[in-house]
Amino acid sequence: MGFLFFLLFFFSLALLSALGLTADSRDSADWKPSDAGRRWQSCRY
Repeated sequence: MGFLFFLLFFFSLALLSALGLTADSRDSADWKPSDAGRRWQSCRY
């Protein structure tokens, strides 16, 4: 029963992801700041 719940959970995540209802909360591996999901860039002179 636990295995079926586990499969149902991951199937529902895959379905929601395919429908575009999920979001990636990771900014990046180096944790650079972002603004509404877009990478923030400082001015380089």
